[in-house]
Amino acid sequence: MSGFKEYERYDGLGLAELVKKKRVSPAELCEEAIARVERLNPALNAVIHKMYDIARKTAEGPLPPGPFRGVPFLLKDLTEAYAGVPLRNGSRAFENFIPDYDSELVRRYKKAGFITIGKTNTPELGLMAVTEPELFGPTRNPWNTDLTPGGSSGGSAAAVAAGMVPVASGGDGGGSIRIPASCCGLFGFKPTRARNPTGPCKGEGWQGAVVDHVITRSVRDSAAALDATQGMDTGSRCVTPPPARPFVKELSARPGKLRIAFSVDPLFGGGVHPECAEAVRKSAVLLEGLGHHMEEARPDLNHLALAKSYLTMYYGDVAADIDSYEELMGRRPRLRDFEATTWTLGLMGRATGAGELIRALREWDIAARTMARFHERYDIYITPTMAYPPVRVGELKAGLLERIGMNFVNTLRLGRLLKASGIVEMVALRSLAKSPFTLLANLTGQPAMSVPLHWTPEGVPVGTQFIARFGDEASLFRLAAQLERAAPWYDRRPLLAV
Repeated sequence: MSGFKEYERYDGLGLAELVKKKRVSPAELCEEAIARVERLNPALNAVIHKMYDIARKTAEGPLPPGPFRGVPFLLKDLTEAYAGVPLRNGSRAFENFIPDYDSELVRRYKKAGFITIGKTNTPELGLMAVTEPELFGPTRNPWNTDLTPGGSSGGSAAAVAAGMVPVASGGDGGGSIRIPASCCGLFGFKPTRARNPTGPCKGEGWQGAVVDHVITRSVRDSAAALDATQGMDTGSRCVTPPPARPFVKELSARPGKLRIAFSVDPLFGGGVHPECAEAVRKSAVLLEGLGHHMEEARPDLNHLALAKSYLTMYYGDVAADIDSYEELMGRRPRLRDFEATTWTLGLMGRATGAGELIRALREWDIAARTMARFHERYDIYITPTMAYPPVRVGELKAGLLERIGMNFVNTLRLGRLLKASGIVEMVALRSLAKSPFTLLANLTGQPAMSVPLHWTPEGVPVGTQFIARFGDEASLFRLAAQLERAAPWYDRRPLLAV
């Protein structure tokens, strides 16, 4: 195999099949992927740490006989530890942190046969729906480099969309796989809560809202990766029912005639861009043509209360992350170690009481039961993935007056005063209004996916979100495979990838 075009013809499983048939070696694939990173990354800033020496040594083997044996891979630089490699979490605070262990998910990626060639960019602590950390600078969208690839898995999405690798890891705590997939024209799948492991050194991320998986171009790569990584690990306190059969088996099964509800109504505040609404309507027409029963409906949820409950958890987790810095790095956290927004969120967390957090989590339980009742009538719920197409790089940054206010509050540690003012909540809700649809599945724990079925007249991708019952990834994969056959997107690529 030789040349740029031939590499990009194959998804991850396709490359692994070439390796199995000895038509190409893992070392050759590794060099091709490295060459692509070197060529494309200067314009995108998707890869922020190169692991070429480790990758080349790994490619020389022996490699485990996993489904992705010899396939180049990129690892999101957030929480997923790779022994001997920096884990910076997009933050100056962790610039010198090098774990001496592999996280359980990284062990499973290795066992699946992936060869990790580098780590991808992420916002500080994965907190934003754009990827613009001060430490590494912004990642750009290969469809239009003036635009964001989304976040927090924006580096991984940009790399896959540009053709550096066919598969890259991501994490989703409020849409952080689905949002970048929507922005970059990729398939983004968030599994059911606790489907993938979080050990050995941490439990549930963001009170169970976070689940890690991969971003891919093909549906089958996502299904096969989840087969390779799913299942509880030692010490997990949350158990998700195991699948009835491997997820890759679902791809050849008919989804049947599904009862599908769809809605384009904004979940709280703001509005929905016409192109995002069009993506859902276009998907509904396609699905009806495939024989599914379509009905415009939405669950009866208090969406604003849910958004505020999410922010309560968010503040608390940021405070806990900053407080744990001393234990991990051996010195007290300082204001200059973190971005101003992160420090402000931490102050909000310290000003939040335990009772407030428990009430917030109870909102999640109410939503989960509401959605369970909704799914007694409907198999799938469809919304836009995002309320707006990808925004311009820097568009969601705090304004000058907001930055001055944050610096003043941070210096004097006026967290309680800031919380009482409601200013941070107002700014956070304004930011969430760009992507208000994705966090529902994180709070209820349900599986959800973003499918690239629409592009704007300007050639920018816009995803459609599909949510299924708790534990029912199988229905989503069957439907995704059907959509992939009916409206294929695999060969639709940004100019930057050519």
